[in-house]
Amino acid sequence: MTTKSVDFYFDFGSPAAYLAYTQLPHLCADTGAALVWKPMLLGGVFQATGNRSPAEVPAKRPYMNADLKRFAARYGVPFRHNPNFPINTLLLMRGATGLQMREPERFRAYVDAVYHAMWVEPQNLNDAATVGAVLQAAGFDAAQLLALANDQAVKDRLKANTEEAVQRGIFGAPTMFVGDQMFWGQDRLDFVREALA
Repeated sequence: MTTKSVDFYFDFGSPAAYLAYTQLPHLCADTGAALVWKPMLLGGVFQATGNRSPAEVPAKRPYMNADLKRFAARYGVPFRHNPNFPINTLLLMRGATGLQMREPERFRAYVDAVYHAMWVEPQNLNDAATVGAVLQAAGFDAAQLLALANDQAVKDRLKANTEEAVQRGIFGAPTMFVGDQMFWGQDRLDFVREALA
């Protein structure tokens, strides 16, 4: 019998991906599915697909901000818009990719720390010193992580993940796959659950 799984393509810069991250581990535990984390670079996906962030569309921005707050309240999770948005997530996503490759047991603690600093107690993660302080507080050696993020194999893996995402038809984050079924947006988690049932 094959184990059911959910491929979760994410980027820390997407507040909707943050909301999905708060729900997917429970959803997968409830349904007996494996959660497969797929760090990708959303900017690269946008560039390849001609898409852009809803925050860049003036008429859409206030609606999206209100909707994200509604979903956070529904899920019972903290959420605050990061006033430093947009944030260049290249190094952050390389850090996630590097830990997934080299120290998978520490990957989730890193993801938790970065998401917390991005969307719960928003920090300016465009600032290297702030990122270093966030990681130190979470028990990571910031200099070691920076070296890991600059490793060529790590850069190549993130690039490959991003290219794979585009090849699978992804145009935004979060995107989840159950088998060949694609679900875009944290507001599609009910469909993910149904696909796993």
